[in-house]
Amino acid sequence: MIFGIQNCSTMTKAFQWLNKNEIDLPFHNYKTKGIDCTTLQRWCDLHEWDDLINKKGLTWKKLDSNIKENITDAQTAIKLMQTYPTLIRRPIIEMDKTLLVGFNEDIWAKYFKKKNA
Repeated sequence: MIFGIQNCSTMTKAFQWLNKNEIDLPFHNYKTKGIDCTTLQRWCDLHEWDDLINKKGLTWKKLDSNIKENITDAQTAIKLMQTYPTLIRRPIIEMDKTLLVGFNEDIWAKYFKKKNA
């Protein structure tokens, strides 16, 4: 499954890459559908929690500094990501207990080549 926000330039690139490589993944728009605590906890178990937060985005930049300073572990990060799903980096692909965070053509190509071998 691929997770992200529909109207995002990085997601557009990711969808184009998937289409070009004939990879069909179900899509979960966490901006409109939200994201549950169980999924976020699983992601934090598979990947560093601080890599899941998009600190370059507008949502992060608009957050009060006190909020940012209080994000110190997976639990506080999960609560923040549930409150502000646009803080979650995108895209995220979750398959077979693997989590690909962000769009990187080289990493994706290696992963899907290995998976399809």
